[in-house]
Amino acid sequence: MTSIRNYLTPVKKGHLIGIGGVSMAPLAEVLAGMGLDISGSDMVNSEKIEYLRSLGIRVSIGHSAENLYPDTDFVVRTAAVRDDNPEIVAANEMGIPVFERTQAWGTIMQDYKNALCIAGTHGKTTTTSMCTHILMAAEKDPTVMIGGTLPLLHAGHRVGSGDTIVMESCEYYNSFHCFFPTVAVILNIDADHLDFFEDLEDIKASFRKFASLVPEDGHIVANADDKNTMDALVPLERKLVTFGLSPSADVYAEDIVTRGAQTDFTIMYKGKKYCRVNLRVPGLHNVKNALAAATAAICMNIKPVAVRCGLSAFTGVKRRFEFKGKYNGADVYDDYAHHPNEIRALLDAVEPLGYKRIIMVFQPHTYTRTNVLFDDFVEQLRRPDLTFLAEIYAARETNTIGISSSDLAHVIPNSLFFDNLEELEKSLRWTAAPGDIILTVGAGNIYKIGERLVAGQK
Repeated sequence: MTSIRNYLTPVKKGHLIGIGGVSMAPLAEVLAGMGLDISGSDMVNSEKIEYLRSLGIRVSIGHSAENLYPDTDFVVRTAAVRDDNPEIVAANEMGIPVFERTQAWGTIMQDYKNALCIAGTHGKTTTTSMCTHILMAAEKDPTVMIGGTLPLLHAGHRVGSGDTIVMESCEYYNSFHCFFPTVAVILNIDADHLDFFEDLEDIKASFRKFASLVPEDGHIVANADDKNTMDALVPLERKLVTFGLSPSADVYAEDIVTRGAQTDFTIMYKGKKYCRVNLRVPGLHNVKNALAAATAAICMNIKPVAVRCGLSAFTGVKRRFEFKGKYNGADVYDDYAHHPNEIRALLDAVEPLGYKRIIMVFQPHTYTRTNVLFDDFVEQLRRPDLTFLAEIYAARETNTIGISSSDLAHVIPNSLFFDNLEELEKSLRWTAAPGDIILTVGAGNIYKIGERLVAGQK
């Protein structure tokens, strides 16, 4: 089988399909910086594409066989690009090898002394962002790939010149099996993406293989509080560096003090004080994320002052409990939570904040997830004072199951179902009152409602 490493050398010509994507745009920038001749295509123009053009990268809008140059050496595509894409068809006809973006990132990763990969069913984006803050405070000049926008970077990526790369690493389609981590962080393992994985045991096996990619002199960082994680990793018979809320972990938290949306705590390492942190995002789940980031830093010999300064400067990531503004005296926040355990963590963080009412506007994400985790969704969506339910966001699926958000509404008290977002928004405008917190929640386009509310748009 042809290796992409043979093609990632100066002067080689590569074509990236979906070049404006969250991980493809920085990939193009990195490859161009390595001396390759890069071109690409995407469906729509964007600021990212204009930036790539400013670097001398040729980008075509729209997918066509004509976008491929006759002397193109290789093609890289995103997972969303199917085999019937005209550029993929043309590449196959022309005998040009086609690779996945994760294969390219994995190969690039091998050229870094430190390759920090953050994996887990929940919390990857936040923890990768926390790690980025720490590495920037430590002046490591890292290359970064995050699945969300980090205010510190004004983007979801950064191309550095240091010896460290930090990557958010997703399990879907086993994509993180292409990576070569020197430090692998596993935050948690839960039943999700069951349109691809057979069951929880299949997911555990995927994470176990990911952890096994760490070399003998590397580090596997594991959540000691998460049974699924420990069950998956113990069969490796490899040394784990653990984090958690219990002193039984290698890295744990003591003297946790909550003040509104802020949390102060002491990070302990093997029974001794490592540093004191002021965390400016709420919830114990974020304390755990911070502990994971600190543990990774310890494995990389980062000084405690960089961990303290990095975590204290972290104020969140776009679409992770992101404050959007106010509407009719109510605070409007947006969150990407689309799994029952993510909703639980969000509500655990919000409930102590003292709002008169919690109004959740939830848009389920994929029919498969809604169906398989139906009872878990019901348990969490009962908790807000009022739950507005939008129709399921299909994403990559078609509704062969025949499920609807109306099925959730039938069994959730104080819930309302809307089959279109316009009617939902109209009702929300009428309902919102001073002292409320409005949470727009989900991985689809539900965030637009909150943005329109605070902008005063109809």
